[in-house]
Amino acid sequence: MTDNEKNLASGSYSADNIQVLEGLEAVRKRPAMYIGDIGEKGLHHLVYEVVDNSIDEALAGYCNDIRVTILEDNSISVWDNGRGIPVGIMEKEQKSALEVVLTVLHAGGKFDKGTYKVSGGLHGVGVSCVNALSTYLKAEVRREGKIHMLDFSCGKPLHEVQILGDSTETGTTITFTPDNSIFITTEYKYDTLASRLRELSFLNAGIKLSLTDLRHKKDDGSYKSDTFFSEKGLEEFVRYIDAAKEALIEDVIHINTEKQGVPVEVAITYNTSYNENVYSYVNNIHTIEGGTHLTGFRRGLSRTLKKYADDMKMLDKVKVDISGDDFREGLTAVVSIKVAEPQFEGQTKTKLGNNEVMGAVDQAVGEALGYYLEEHPKEAKIIVEKVILAATARYAARKAREMVQRKSPLTGGGLPGKLADCSSKDPAVCEIFLVEGDSAGGTAKQGRDRGFQAILPLRGKILNVEKAMQHKVLESEEIRNIYTALGVTIGTEEDTKELNLAKLRYHKVVIMTDADVDGSHIATLILTFFFRHMRPLIELGYIYIATPPLYLCKKGKVEEYCWDDRQRQAFIDKYGDGNESAVHTQRYKGLGEMNATQLWDTTMNPEHRTLRQVTIENAAEADHIFSMLMGEDVAPRREFIEENATYAKIDV
Repeated sequence: MTDNEKNLASGSYSADNIQVLEGLEAVRKRPAMYIGDIGEKGLHHLVYEVVDNSIDEALAGYCNDIRVTILEDNSISVWDNGRGIPVGIMEKEQKSALEVVLTVLHAGGKFDKGTYKVSGGLHGVGVSCVNALSTYLKAEVRREGKIHMLDFSCGKPLHEVQILGDSTETGTTITFTPDNSIFITTEYKYDTLASRLRELSFLNAGIKLSLTDLRHKKDDGSYKSDTFFSEKGLEEFVRYIDAAKEALIEDVIHINTEKQGVPVEVAITYNTSYNENVYSYVNNIHTIEGGTHLTGFRRGLSRTLKKYADDMKMLDKVKVDISGDDFREGLTAVVSIKVAEPQFEGQTKTKLGNNEVMGAVDQAVGEALGYYLEEHPKEAKIIVEKVILAATARYAARKAREMVQRKSPLTGGGLPGKLADCSSKDPAVCEIFLVEGDSAGGTAKQGRDRGFQAILPLRGKILNVEKAMQHKVLESEEIRNIYTALGVTIGTEEDTKELNLAKLRYHKVVIMTDADVDGSHIATLILTFFFRHMRPLIELGYIYIATPPLYLCKKGKVEEYCWDDRQRQAFIDKYGDGNESAVHTQRYKGLGEMNATQLWDTTMNPEHRTLRQVTIENAAEADHIFSMLMGEDVAPRREFIEENATYAKIDV
């Protein structure tokens, strides 16, 4: 047995377990390489990196309480009750292990296989990266009966490790202030952090994660806070995602096992919707592009359900062939595995490539689902009947799809008649505006740059796809127009629902609706369509929302567009000495109230406009929100509206 294996067996975690792979030099120069970007996403990623270290302690069995606090100045503090980062002197480095962990990239226990069997986090850049991108970071470590402390500025230690006093507890507290000379924004969003902590609580049953915001004090003197704790893990996760959907079966089939040395946890249920919602995770990281674990899950599910249906002779009278897609319609599932050395690939490096995982997940799902179906014949029958209905509907959808993709010489090679196309044929520079109504569409056509901007007017509110079968979706004229205008096709010879983006004609799809309640509703309907039926376009960063101004304010010869009431009030204060009646305000109720020049200047001109890019930071959370906003269940929607009545918006 090696020293590391002895350490793991005894639960010890010391300076000997820390291994150094490379230095930190490039992080401040090229931060996006390490944390994705220097915007909101990268800013929040700093918190996730620190929390991941605490989760690693939890996975190793030494931590069950993690507390995240947003301080008054937008600094972050992360406290845990783990073993505490080692503080002993490393023989090779002649420095404290605490200093090395916080100043050297890829230095940490997760690179020493004896310390952590598996660890969260995608690249293991860890707290050293957070340290490099913070103007100030303080590490407090409670271990060996003492409280040890080390301060840093921009990644450099300000002194040797200090001992602050005695402690009977163990654990680590990291407090850091993001560098505002690096990040575009340094304001943390409570809901974004809460969403990730909730997700982590479901993925790691038995660990308490809390979030407190010291920026928001309530009337009773307490601060805004939430505590996330899941006793049943993925079973509760699936119920949370499906909370606003009508259940097809009441049970959640929960699998928690280890196959071929791979810990596999899966939760499965079915609802009455027509969408497949499967979320896969490796070491707590959401694998957006799937991978071998997702392939194994789908294979095990389809094989086991098909065998059961054949054995029960439930498919004997079915006139259509059953495909893999049919077994997954109305399915909600979460697949979470732990892998010691995950191999990631794909465009966003979130596709698992480990081949050994496929068979492990396939076997785990096959065994557990097989037992469930045998022991629950009533639920098994309901699921198989749903599968047969899906297969029948798929044939109807294929006919509707053929209508979408059929070329018509009357409309310019299959393009919708209402589409005002651009002259450029390079998708990378072309953009299409999906505009609410023919009137605004006409104005947009006049105001656009015909070289690279296309306009597709949409009549009224498009179909709510959350409640519709696929063939009904494809029978909708407005939705067919979106498919054909974009050049996106669906399915292959195998008759799947997969999108084919090979002939996508625009890399910017801009949703442009009125800045009122109706406009917001229409934008949400369109977003729901993209999320449910064209999600890869969101994941590729191709979907945007235009932001037309609400007001045009005038005082004498001074004119300014204002996008919100705050800007309008600032104009009144500056030019009207605070007197509202001294300023002429034009309120734009709709895009059609602006002339072509105004629409170009404020909303379409790349030099002046503001576009909001639609991203999916947390797909499971977005799924929950879309189901709640657009589904059948009224109660959760009413609750959401009451909570957000003053200013309701959706971040995806």
